[in-house]
Amino acid sequence: MDFQEITRQARQAAAELLAAARLAPGSILVVGCSSSEILGRRIGHGSSMEAAAAVFAGLQPVAAEAGVYLAAQCCEHLNRAIVLEAAALPPGAEPVSVIPQPKAGGSFATTCWQHFERPVALEGIRAHAGMDIGDTLIGMHLKPVAVPVRLSLNRIGDANLVCARTRPKFIGGARAVYAPEV
Repeated sequence: MDFQEITRQARQAAAELLAAARLAPGSILVVGCSSSEILGRRIGHGSSMEAAAAVFAGLQPVAAEAGVYLAAQCCEHLNRAIVLEAAALPPGAEPVSVIPQPKAGGSFATTCWQHFERPVALEGIRAHAGMDIGDTLIGMHLKPVAVPVRLSLNRIGDANLVCARTRPKFIGGARAVYAPEV
């Protein structure tokens, strides 16, 4: 597997998603990443710290340049908990006590934990945008109204890539006037 190509794909996907989502500095981008799927294996059956590191190397600089925080979704063995920077904790958020490992949390969450300045884990979050690499099902961690974002690529390595941004709910009816989408 060409890990430099994985990094390039991740960087491109992040740049396209952040441009489409128009996230404000301080926003959160949740990423679910199956390193197994990236390598062409079945999710949960071939975790790779090298593939996770390649994805992180592509995503983190793009997010940091935009002032956006990455949030890594852990695998189902940690109930899809979230790893993020302590500086990104939403008001009232209650951290949980767990440190992800490649086989209990996943390689990407482990990589983020190792590279974040002050990592914390939460049971859940409501992120402003999301990137699902390898069918990890990140929807539970997005704000309620998610809008699909189509990128110029739909795979990172061999893994399916699905992205979304969120927007405020439209309320009212036929006479309601809505603010331009953010």
